[in-house]
This record gives sequence, structure tokens and C-alpha cells, in this order.
Amino acid sequence: MAVIAVTKERRAGETRVGAVPETVKKLIGQGFAVTIEAGAGLAASYPDADYAAAGATVARTLKDTLAKADILLKVRGPEADEIAALKAGTIVVALLNAYNERPALDALAKAGAVAFAMEFVPRITRAQVMDALSSQANLAGYRAVIEGAEAFGKAMPMMMTAAGTVAAAKVFIMGVGVAGLQAIATARRLGAVVTATDVRPATKEQVESLGAKFLAVEDEEFKNAQTAGGYAKEMSPEYQAKQAELVSSHIAKQDMVITTALIPGRPAPKLVSASQVASMRPGSVIVDLAIEQGGNVEGAKLGEVAVTANGVKILGVPNLPGRIPADASALYARNLMAFAGLLLDKDGQFAPDYEDEILKAALVARSGAVVHPQLKA
Repeated sequence: MAVIAVTKERRAGETRVGAVPETVKKLIGQGFAVTIEAGAGLAASYPDADYAAAGATVARTLKDTLAKADILLKVRGPEADEIAALKAGTIVVALLNAYNERPALDALAKAGAVAFAMEFVPRITRAQVMDALSSQANLAGYRAVIEGAEAFGKAMPMMMTAAGTVAAAKVFIMGVGVAGLQAIATARRLGAVVTATDVRPATKEQVESLGAKFLAVEDEEFKNAQTAGGYAKEMSPEYQAKQAELVSSHIAKQDMVITTALIPGRPAPKLVSASQVASMRPGSVIVDLAIEQGGNVEGAKLGEVAVTANGVKILGVPNLPGRIPADASALYARNLMAFAGLLLDKDGQFAPDYEDEILKAALVARSGAVVHPQLKA
């Protein structure tokens, strides 16, 4: 029987956990044994007693947790003390931040671990239930609006009172991926007037289906700005200039701007310039979801609320899903549970098929080396 271990997250500020009692029970039902490090779920409101009731063994120390582990499930990549406690051949599954944390990957390889990065799970139909990037981005988009609303000194919905009318807040979402769509939906629920923009024409219908208005220069070039595979084509300088002018005039009228653009393996693109920030009214709020990859907004600072000379607040809040740890952990734990099922053969035996298309795409380290094609030196 293969043993799954779940350790406490040691990264500063990380409140999520790699398994919840619900998934522990189901993993045991699949034929795994599960060991949880004491206190692993406390920050996400999952006490040790709930894990024990689900059938897990609760271990007091890290050493005891990992002593017999065949698989380690985590949110963030393991820290040095965890790597040192792994036995050779242990399978590690986590959001490894593979492009930016190469020394940790090298350490895992050197320790003889087999490492899978959840961010590399392919976006194919069969792997949807394992798509951790989407499950966490969905919550990040929701939380971004909540953070913005808290920092905003006015109400979000229109209110008609005997003392007068309160105008609805104007919210502009830049980037209509999973996070952007949830931000639109959340801002609409709070009663804001919402607009959104994206370089992909196909997103217009999605934006409008949520009751928001799509903003773009919709000329012939824009209508043909998407490849057959659904990716954005690079736009001409002329189009970029027209779009920038439209966006600039729009930002100046907004109460809240939420930016969501990320490019795997590269710094986040700059979407909002200092001059655009300066054009906004005092008390306006910008929430930068890409802050951990350098940010989409000029002047944004990781972990800080930057207040500009004209009174605009730029929120650089990291790890937004970690601000909803119970739900974020539950969704991510289900992603990991589905992935763990791939490590069993058709008879339920622990026998990973490294030629499986999902395992092959997510594998980053094996046999003492970093093996993912995008990470090889």
C-alpha cells in the first residue's frame, strides 16, 4: 500500500494545505494510506481530529510524517528540511513555481525525488479536474474584488436613499482568463458597473454573458487576432496605439481596476502605466493579481498597498487564494487527489505510468536530474 504524506506548509504566509478530510477519506478509499503532519490544516480551519476521523495517521514530527512516504502532496514546493527528510524515489506533487525556483528543483533532483509540477498539468479535457491553476485563479479573481472593495472608500452598488443616491462603482477588468471572469462575476454581484478587455476576440461573448461591457478597438485586425488554437496573435503597432488610447481614456473614469495578465515563465506584462494611474481620481483602487511575477501595474509593490501622490491605492496582495484558505485548500486538494489517481494502475496498484500524457507533461525531475524540456539548461 502506497503511503501519501501531507506536511505543513513552511512558506511564509501560506495558509493552504495539500489535503482536506474529504480527500483523505477518498484517497484511502482508492487504496492509499495517508499520513498528515500535526497542524498541517490548522491555518485552513481543518483540525487534526478531522483528519484522524477521516482515517489518516497524524504524525507529530516532520521526520515521522515522511519516514514511510511514497508520495508527498503539497501546495508550495518543499523546503530544505522537507527535502532532507525524503527517502529516495519519493514522488513530490506541488505547485513548484518551476520557472522561478530552480534551486529547489535541483535540490529535489539531487535528493532522488520524482517531482511533478501541478502548473504543468496540460489543459486537456481529461485533466480538467486536475487543473490547479484554474481552481486557484478562480478564487483569486473573487478575492481580488473583495480586497478592492475593502480598500475602496465608497459603496459598490447604486443605492437610492432618502438622503440621495449613491452611484455604482465603475470596475474595469484587464485580462479575461479564469481570474478575470470570476472578478467580473463578483463585481457584478456587488452591484458595480463592469467593463473588461482582452486581446482575444472570443472573450467578448464571455464578458457580455456575465453582464459586463467589452472594451476594445474592434476593427478587422482585432477580429482576426486569434489563432486556430485560441491564442492571441501579436498586434500591429498601429493597433496597439489605438487600443492604448482607448484604454487610457477609460481608466481615467474608473473607480477600480483589476489586472490579471500572466505569461508562464516570463515577467508579467505591464498593462497600466504611471501616467494612467495618475489620471485616476483620488480614492480609486487598483488590484494587481500578477504582483508575484513583477506586476501588471507600474508602481505596484509586492505585499504592500502603494498610495500614489494623487491618492490612488495600488494593492500588491500576494497569494490571494491563501486569503480564502478553507475553500482554496478544498479545491486544490481535489486537484491533487485526481492527480494521485494517475499514480495507480488499472488494478489499483502503485505503479506510475510515466508515458501517460498528463504525468509526462507535469514531470520536472526524475533519476537525479531536472527533465522537463522547458527547464533543461
